[in-house]
Amino acid sequence: MATQNRLRLGVNIDHVATVRNARGGAYPDPLRAAKIAEKAGADGITAHLREDRRHISDADIDGLMEVLSIPLNFEMAATPEMQKIALRHKPHAVCIVPEKREERTTEGGLEVAREENQLAHFIAPLRDAGCRVSIFIAADKRQIEAANRIGAEVIELHTGAYCDAFAEGRWPDAQTELKKLEEMSTFAHDLGLEVHAGHGLTYDTVSPIAAFPEVRELNIGHFLIGEAIFLGLEPAITEMRRLMDEAREVD
Repeated sequence: MATQNRLRLGVNIDHVATVRNARGGAYPDPLRAAKIAEKAGADGITAHLREDRRHISDADIDGLMEVLSIPLNFEMAATPEMQKIALRHKPHAVCIVPEKREERTTEGGLEVAREENQLAHFIAPLRDAGCRVSIFIAADKRQIEAANRIGAEVIELHTGAYCDAFAEGRWPDAQTELKKLEEMSTFAHDLGLEVHAGHGLTYDTVSPIAAFPEVRELNIGHFLIGEAIFLGLEPAITEMRRLMDEAREVD
Protein backbone atom coordinates (compact mmCIF):
# COMPACT_ATOMS: atom_id res chain seq x y z
CA MET A 1 0.00 0.00 0.00
CA ALA A 2 1.15 3.53 -0.76
CA THR A 3 -0.12 6.74 0.75
CA GLN A 4 -1.21 9.78 -1.25
CA ASN A 5 -0.39 13.29 -0.18
CA ARG A 6 -1.25 13.57 3.50
CA LEU A 7 -4.60 15.22 4.04
CA ARG A 8 -4.46 18.10 6.51
CA LEU A 9 -6.87 18.28 9.44
CA GLY A 10 -8.00 21.64 10.74
CA VAL A 11 -9.74 21.40 14.12
CA ASN A 12 -12.39 24.03 14.77
CA ILE A 13 -12.46 24.99 18.46
CA ASP A 14 -15.50 27.31 18.35
CA HIS A 15 -17.68 25.09 20.49
CA VAL A 16 -15.19 24.78 23.30
CA ALA A 17 -15.87 28.50 23.63
CA THR A 18 -19.62 27.84 23.37
CA VAL A 19 -19.45 25.62 26.47
CA ARG A 20 -17.28 28.16 28.29
CA ASN A 21 -19.64 31.01 27.49
CA ALA A 22 -22.66 29.07 28.78
CA ARG A 23 -21.41 29.80 32.30
CA GLY A 24 -19.58 33.02 31.57
CA GLY A 25 -16.34 31.84 33.15
CA ALA A 26 -12.89 30.88 31.92
CA TYR A 27 -13.37 27.12 31.43
CA PRO A 28 -13.06 25.17 29.24
CA ASP A 29 -10.25 27.16 27.67
CA PRO A 30 -10.18 27.15 23.83
CA LEU A 31 -6.42 27.76 23.87
CA ARG A 32 -5.89 24.59 25.87
CA ALA A 33 -8.11 22.75 23.37
CA ALA A 34 -5.98 24.09 20.52
CA LYS A 35 -2.78 22.78 22.10
CA ILE A 36 -4.36 19.37 22.73
CA ALA A 37 -5.54 19.28 19.10
CA GLU A 38 -2.03 20.02 17.93
CA LYS A 39 -0.66 17.17 20.05
CA ALA A 40 -3.34 14.82 18.67
CA GLY A 41 -2.34 15.43 15.04
CA ALA A 42 -4.18 18.54 13.93
CA ASP A 43 -2.36 20.44 11.21
CA GLY A 44 -4.14 23.71 11.95
CA ILE A 45 -6.70 25.38 14.18
CA THR A 46 -9.87 27.01 12.88
CA ALA A 47 -11.74 29.69 14.84
CA HIS A 48 -14.72 31.77 13.70
CA LEU A 49 -14.94 35.22 15.27
CA ARG A 50 -18.61 36.04 14.76
CA GLU A 51 -19.97 39.56 14.77
CA ASP A 52 -22.07 38.75 17.85
CA ARG A 53 -19.13 36.98 19.60
CA ARG A 54 -21.38 34.07 20.52
CA HIS A 55 -18.44 31.72 21.03
CA ILE A 56 -14.90 32.76 20.06
CA SER A 57 -13.88 36.13 21.54
CA ASP A 58 -11.34 38.74 20.47
CA ALA A 59 -9.18 37.65 23.42
CA ASP A 60 -9.27 34.07 22.12
CA ILE A 61 -7.89 35.21 18.76
CA ASP A 62 -5.20 37.24 20.53
CA GLY A 63 -4.24 34.18 22.57
CA LEU A 64 -4.24 31.78 19.65
CA MET A 65 -1.91 34.02 17.67
CA GLU A 66 0.47 34.01 20.64
CA VAL A 67 0.51 30.32 21.55
CA LEU A 68 -0.02 28.36 18.34
CA SER A 69 2.86 26.72 16.53
CA ILE A 70 0.52 25.41 13.82
CA PRO A 71 -1.41 27.68 11.44
CA LEU A 72 -4.55 29.55 12.45
CA ASN A 73 -7.43 29.60 9.97
CA PHE A 74 -9.42 32.69 10.93
CA GLU A 75 -13.05 32.37 9.79
CA MET A 76 -14.81 35.69 9.35
CA ALA A 77 -17.64 37.50 7.66
CA ALA A 78 -16.82 40.00 4.92
CA THR A 79 -17.20 43.08 7.11
CA PRO A 80 -14.88 46.06 7.70
CA GLU A 81 -14.58 45.17 11.40
CA MET A 82 -13.39 41.63 10.67
CA GLN A 83 -11.06 42.78 7.92
CA LYS A 84 -9.43 45.20 10.36
CA ILE A 85 -8.95 42.44 12.96
CA ALA A 86 -7.49 40.07 10.36
CA LEU A 87 -5.09 42.73 9.10
CA ARG A 88 -3.92 43.42 12.64
CA HIS A 89 -3.16 39.75 13.35
CA LYS A 90 -2.21 38.53 9.86
CA PRO A 91 -3.10 34.86 10.50
CA HIS A 92 -1.85 32.17 8.14
CA ALA A 93 -5.26 31.93 6.50
CA VAL A 94 -8.59 33.71 6.50
CA CYS A 95 -11.75 31.96 5.38
CA ILE A 96 -14.60 34.22 4.30
CA VAL A 97 -17.95 32.75 5.34
CA PRO A 98 -21.57 33.89 5.17
CA GLU A 99 -23.02 34.97 8.47
CA LYS A 100 -26.54 35.67 9.70
CA ARG A 101 -27.19 36.63 13.30
CA GLU A 102 -30.26 34.41 13.63
CA GLU A 103 -28.61 31.21 12.36
CA ARG A 104 -27.40 28.51 14.74
CA THR A 105 -24.40 27.71 12.55
CA THR A 106 -23.13 28.73 9.13
CA GLU A 107 -25.86 27.78 6.70
CA GLY A 108 -24.83 27.29 3.09
CA GLY A 109 -21.93 28.77 1.20
CA LEU A 110 -21.04 32.34 0.40
CA GLU A 111 -22.78 33.94 -2.57
CA VAL A 112 -19.65 34.93 -4.49
CA ALA A 113 -21.03 35.32 -8.00
CA ARG A 114 -23.57 37.95 -6.93
CA GLU A 115 -21.02 39.94 -4.86
CA GLU A 116 -17.99 39.40 -7.04
CA ASN A 117 -16.71 42.99 -7.29
CA GLN A 118 -17.26 43.75 -3.62
CA LEU A 119 -15.50 40.56 -2.48
CA ALA A 120 -12.59 41.09 -4.88
CA HIS A 121 -11.92 44.48 -3.27
CA PHE A 122 -12.46 43.05 0.22
CA ILE A 123 -9.91 40.25 -0.06
CA ALA A 124 -7.20 42.21 -1.87
CA PRO A 125 -5.74 43.82 1.31
CA LEU A 126 -5.79 40.44 3.06
CA ARG A 127 -3.80 38.85 0.26
CA ASP A 128 -1.42 41.81 0.22
CA ALA A 129 -0.84 41.27 3.96
CA GLY A 130 0.26 37.68 3.30
CA CYS A 131 -2.89 35.84 4.38
CA ARG A 132 -4.07 32.89 2.32
CA VAL A 133 -7.66 33.71 1.42
CA SER A 134 -10.23 30.92 1.36
CA ILE A 135 -13.87 31.21 0.35
CA PHE A 136 -16.48 28.92 1.90
CA ILE A 137 -18.87 27.97 -0.90
CA ALA A 138 -21.35 25.38 -2.09
CA ALA A 139 -20.20 22.75 -4.58
CA ASP A 140 -21.45 24.86 -7.46
CA LYS A 141 -19.53 25.60 -10.67
CA ARG A 142 -20.75 29.20 -10.86
CA GLN A 143 -19.53 30.00 -7.34
CA ILE A 144 -16.19 28.25 -7.88
CA GLU A 145 -15.56 30.21 -11.08
CA ALA A 146 -16.38 33.45 -9.29
CA ALA A 147 -14.07 32.59 -6.37
CA ASN A 148 -11.29 31.99 -8.87
CA ARG A 149 -11.92 35.28 -10.65
CA ILE A 150 -11.78 37.38 -7.46
CA GLY A 151 -8.33 36.05 -6.58
CA ALA A 152 -9.03 33.51 -3.84
CA GLU A 153 -6.26 30.95 -3.50
CA VAL A 154 -8.41 28.38 -1.72
CA ILE A 155 -12.04 27.28 -1.67
CA GLU A 156 -13.66 25.30 1.10
CA LEU A 157 -16.56 23.21 -0.14
CA HIS A 158 -19.61 23.09 2.14
CA THR A 159 -20.26 19.42 2.97
CA GLY A 160 -23.39 20.07 5.05
CA ALA A 161 -25.98 18.91 2.51
CA TYR A 162 -24.18 15.57 2.10
CA CYS A 163 -23.81 15.10 5.86
CA ASP A 164 -27.45 16.03 6.56
CA ALA A 165 -28.74 13.60 3.93
CA PHE A 166 -26.54 10.85 5.35
CA ALA A 167 -27.66 11.51 8.93
CA GLU A 168 -31.33 11.44 7.90
CA GLY A 169 -30.98 8.20 5.94
CA ARG A 170 -31.69 9.84 2.57
CA TRP A 171 -29.17 7.64 0.79
CA PRO A 172 -29.87 8.68 -2.84
CA ASP A 173 -29.60 12.35 -1.84
CA ALA A 174 -26.39 11.66 0.06
CA GLN A 175 -24.89 9.97 -3.01
CA THR A 176 -26.01 12.83 -5.25
CA GLU A 177 -24.38 15.38 -2.96
CA LEU A 178 -21.22 13.29 -2.67
CA LYS A 179 -20.95 13.04 -6.45
CA LYS A 180 -21.39 16.81 -6.75
CA LEU A 181 -18.62 17.39 -4.19
CA GLU A 182 -16.33 15.01 -6.07
CA GLU A 183 -16.96 16.66 -9.43
CA MET A 184 -16.56 20.18 -8.10
CA SER A 185 -13.36 19.25 -6.26
CA THR A 186 -11.90 18.19 -9.58
CA PHE A 187 -13.26 21.27 -11.36
CA ALA A 188 -11.79 23.65 -8.77
CA HIS A 189 -8.45 21.86 -8.75
CA ASP A 190 -8.26 22.08 -12.54
CA LEU A 191 -8.74 25.86 -12.26
CA GLY A 192 -5.70 26.01 -10.00
CA LEU A 193 -7.54 26.45 -6.70
CA GLU A 194 -6.55 24.57 -3.55
CA VAL A 195 -9.57 22.60 -2.35
CA HIS A 196 -10.64 22.23 1.28
CA ALA A 197 -13.91 20.85 2.63
CA GLY A 198 -15.92 20.92 5.83
CA HIS A 199 -19.17 21.31 7.76
CA GLY A 200 -20.97 18.52 9.59
CA LEU A 201 -18.36 15.82 8.99
CA THR A 202 -18.37 12.85 11.37
CA TYR A 203 -16.60 9.51 11.66
CA ASP A 204 -19.34 8.04 9.44
CA THR A 205 -19.14 10.65 6.68
CA VAL A 206 -15.50 11.69 6.53
CA SER A 207 -13.93 8.82 4.57
CA PRO A 208 -15.54 9.41 1.14
CA ILE A 209 -14.58 13.09 1.25
CA ALA A 210 -11.08 12.32 2.52
CA ALA A 211 -10.60 9.95 -0.41
CA PHE A 212 -10.95 12.75 -3.00
CA PRO A 213 -7.36 13.28 -4.19
CA GLU A 214 -7.95 16.97 -4.95
CA VAL A 215 -8.97 17.80 -1.38
CA ARG A 216 -6.02 19.04 0.66
CA GLU A 217 -7.64 19.90 4.00
CA LEU A 218 -10.72 19.10 6.06
CA ASN A 219 -11.99 21.45 8.76
CA ILE A 220 -13.97 19.67 11.47
CA GLY A 221 -15.21 21.03 14.77
CA HIS A 222 -18.64 20.48 16.27
CA PHE A 223 -18.57 16.69 16.00
CA LEU A 224 -15.10 16.44 17.54
CA ILE A 225 -16.01 18.67 20.48
CA GLY A 226 -19.17 16.61 21.04
CA GLU A 227 -17.28 13.33 20.80
CA ALA A 228 -14.71 14.66 23.26
CA ILE A 229 -17.39 14.59 25.98
CA PHE A 230 -17.36 10.79 25.73
CA LEU A 231 -13.81 10.00 24.62
CA GLY A 232 -11.71 13.01 25.52
CA LEU A 233 -10.49 15.52 22.96
CA GLU A 234 -7.18 13.89 22.07
CA PRO A 235 -8.66 10.41 21.39
CA ALA A 236 -11.53 11.95 19.41
CA ILE A 237 -9.12 13.80 17.13
CA THR A 238 -6.76 10.83 16.89
CA GLU A 239 -9.59 8.65 15.57
CA MET A 240 -10.57 11.26 12.98
CA ARG A 241 -6.94 11.52 11.92
CA ARG A 242 -6.80 7.72 11.56
CA LEU A 243 -9.92 7.60 9.37
CA MET A 244 -8.61 10.39 7.15
CA ASP A 245 -5.25 8.69 6.70
CA GLU A 246 -6.89 5.35 6.01
CA ALA A 247 -9.08 6.90 3.31
CA ARG A 248 -5.97 8.20 1.52
CA GLU A 249 -4.38 4.78 1.17
CA VAL A 250 -4.33 3.45 -2.40
CA ASP A 251 -3.06 0.30 -4.06
